[in-house]
Amino acid sequence: MRKRWTAIAVVGLVVAGVVTWAVWPKDPGYTTRDARLPVNGVTLDTRLYVPEGASATNQVPALLFGHGFGGTHQSVATDAKELAGRGYAVLTWSARGHGTSTGEIHLNSPDHEVKDAQGLLDWLATQPFVRLDGAGDPRVGVLGGSYGGALALLLAGQDARVDAIAPMITWNDLGRSLFDGGVFKKAWAGIFFASGVGGGAGGMGAVPGIDGDSDSGGGGGDSAGTGGAQGGPRRGAAALANPECGRWARDVCETYLRVAAGGQLDADAKRLLDARSPATTLSRITAPTLLIQGEADSLFPLSEADANARGINAPVRMVWFTGGHDGGNGPTADQNRVKFLMLQWFDHYVKGTGDKPGGSFTYSRMTGLDPVEQGRLATGFQHESYPGLGGSSTLDVAIQGPPQQIANPPNGTPAAISSLPGAGSLGSLINGVATELPGQHGNWVSQPVTQSLNVVGSPTVRIRAASPTGEATLFVKLYDVDQNGQFNLSNGLLAPIHLTGLPADIAQAQPVTVTLPAIVRNIEEGHRLRVTIASADQSYLSPAEPMLYTVVAEGAVTLPLLPVTPIATADIFWFYLLIGLVALLVLGVAAFIVVGRMRHRRLDRTIVAEHEETPLFVRGLRKEYGSFVAVESIDFTVERGQVVGMLGPNGAGKTTSLRVLMGLTQATAGDVLIFGHRLAPGAPVLSRIGALVEGPGFLPHLTGEQNLRAYWRATGRPFEDSRFEEALEIAGLGDAIGRRVRDYSHGMKQRLAVAQSMLGMPELLVLDEPTDGLDPPQIAEMRRVLQRYATDGRAVLVSSHLLAEVEQTCTHVVVMHKGVVVASGPVADIVGDTPTTVFEVSDVDMAEKVLDRFAGVTYAPDGNRTLVVELGEISRSSAIAALVQAGVGIDRVAPRRRLEDAFLALVGTSTVGSGDR
Repeated sequence: MRKRWTAIAVVGLVVAGVVTWAVWPKDPGYTTRDARLPVNGVTLDTRLYVPEGASATNQVPALLFGHGFGGTHQSVATDAKELAGRGYAVLTWSARGHGTSTGEIHLNSPDHEVKDAQGLLDWLATQPFVRLDGAGDPRVGVLGGSYGGALALLLAGQDARVDAIAPMITWNDLGRSLFDGGVFKKAWAGIFFASGVGGGAGGMGAVPGIDGDSDSGGGGGDSAGTGGAQGGPRRGAAALANPECGRWARDVCETYLRVAAGGQLDADAKRLLDARSPATTLSRITAPTLLIQGEADSLFPLSEADANARGINAPVRMVWFTGGHDGGNGPTADQNRVKFLMLQWFDHYVKGTGDKPGGSFTYSRMTGLDPVEQGRLATGFQHESYPGLGGSSTLDVAIQGPPQQIANPPNGTPAAISSLPGAGSLGSLINGVATELPGQHGNWVSQPVTQSLNVVGSPTVRIRAASPTGEATLFVKLYDVDQNGQFNLSNGLLAPIHLTGLPADIAQAQPVTVTLPAIVRNIEEGHRLRVTIASADQSYLSPAEPMLYTVVAEGAVTLPLLPVTPIATADIFWFYLLIGLVALLVLGVAAFIVVGRMRHRRLDRTIVAEHEETPLFVRGLRKEYGSFVAVESIDFTVERGQVVGMLGPNGAGKTTSLRVLMGLTQATAGDVLIFGHRLAPGAPVLSRIGALVEGPGFLPHLTGEQNLRAYWRATGRPFEDSRFEEALEIAGLGDAIGRRVRDYSHGMKQRLAVAQSMLGMPELLVLDEPTDGLDPPQIAEMRRVLQRYATDGRAVLVSSHLLAEVEQTCTHVVVMHKGVVVASGPVADIVGDTPTTVFEVSDVDMAEKVLDRFAGVTYAPDGNRTLVVELGEISRSSAIAALVQAGVGIDRVAPRRRLEDAFLALVGTSTVGSGDR
């Protein structure tokens, strides 16, 4: 009955999956077209994604998709494909100075990168399948993150042909971003400059929340991994003329070097950065704008998006999400939310389908743990009107504490660590728990709050400061402290501030209002607020001279609040619900099929008759890990009575092969038969194998005997079947079996592991490096153990690096190299014959004189009584006769055949990798 209901349930799942697949809207496919386009005096490397069915009679809207700094058009490939699948012609390109595009980096100059983009719009208008609003005017939206996001804003302000934009995690005022509060962001500026000089720092600005590759970027966490190491700015002709600047334009490079050395934003630098800031063009933007900004972003914080929103006269919708330059992309659910909102925006304003997006503000925050993702859970919220950074209401929370003295260390070192600029998603390792240094900070704490507070925006606090020089560089932070004293700094954000005109006496200091970074945080009832003022932070430039400041935070912290309104629109609800149901159905069917196949393989009692008496038969064994091929194809056989040595350099695939043979992992392809039974994880035939793979493991507080008995009990087999004493005798453990394993030497542990593998006297023994760590006498004993074991029809397969031991121990060898078997067979056949002969004689001196009579014969002493002789054309019998006639006693004559020579001839002298695979 249970089987019947199981079958019915499975059929139901399959039918549901098929029906869902049939009714679920299919995204069309796409094709790609690569071109190197001459634009504005440079050549840009481009890729155009054309949706299936697009033609002169079926024109489609276009999207211009810019990448992040240090990336290339490959950085946004994942999302470009998806957007093309949604019916857009998506043009991606490597900006000038990036990837294989020519030219120098001008940092989104209106006369360079922005005019380049205008040239791309011109080119799009010539494509017959692109919808036009007029001659030379394509129906087009523009999107990009960070570097690409600023380009979208600047382009929309310079070219009215742009129909809608979606700039993400980008800047409003580049000078303010790099000199926040008048303090130089040395870490972020250094990452920018290094990316343009060397090209290996990783990307800094693809698409947060929708770019599938964006979490792996080396610099900033929002660009694809290919952005820096493969596709970032590279040294070219410009770099040869400008070696210290790499691909940077000379004026930008000199500006960076100057401000980095002095730590001041001078007038010339401000003019240059202003020209590359959207703040100068916002009033000219007529395209509806979806602003997407990350809450975990110390480079371009939420205040930059707020400034952009306030400057644009066209329709604006603000989206805050949980990722950013310092925090990667946030949870997958939040990335999907951002993706949905972006598609909704472009579908309405560019494609002309769907309702107008409602609500001008939506944000998300972490609300717990996601059992599906096994990570953090983000929940989205909405507000009909964007309230700015001040919230819809405010609440003052009083803080207390006297003035305190804090010391600025020389050159700002050591300094507190509040965030990890450029670490992307790795920033979560430090974000939220800043490390304050003793003597360099002061704290002012509130009473526990009496209600839960939904903080959305920029808190403010008043501080006073005194300095003997009249100046001070300070870093103000707001911590959330729970009832247990655990504290959290939201996304590692702080407010740097450089103060001048300060008195030396704190009593004479005037209050200064500090606007803290905008945050999204629920401060729970019973928590306290803590204001910290620090003298140094590792990400910012501090004064070089040591200094002692007196500081105080006073009055209250003003918190911006918003009512909690979770997103509950039908579109988003049913969108995710349907995706969830489909995913569950697909996973259920897949799991049933996989489990069914595994059970079938485990329960398969079919025996291949011709190999029923063969301990091990391997044909075409292959093992892949993704794109990495650990074992390409191997074939060999282990017969009863044989001791087979598996040889190969590191990386040859020996250990991987043994893991497959033990059922510890499944082969990608090929057949493995154990006494005629097909191998599968958990197959009953595995009970006929004993194994030691990847080292021994025992409970150290138990004796050797107790460990062996515990192991055997775990098999569930009767103790009388263990042949306990016989295994101990063969392994040669002696009295050591009664000692605790913690007192064993490494060699004793190895022998105990071998004894464990021998319990039950399995017919096939598989050992991986059994002599590892043994001294010469122990190795010799292990050799005898293995030879004794391969009797009475049993067989041994042993992997080893010790060629001399394999030669003395094994009857057969299998030589592997780069995942394939290059030779197999009896040791004597692999080694072959040789004219080199070993003579053990009674008188070495006399023997040398006799051998000197023969032309072409060479020799070398090997000990007191042994000569290794190369006989050349002389037969062994002639050499022996001459030695005997001269009165030289001969104890032994043997050909010198060495497995090492044959091994090196087969695989060469180099090894592959540093460890086996």
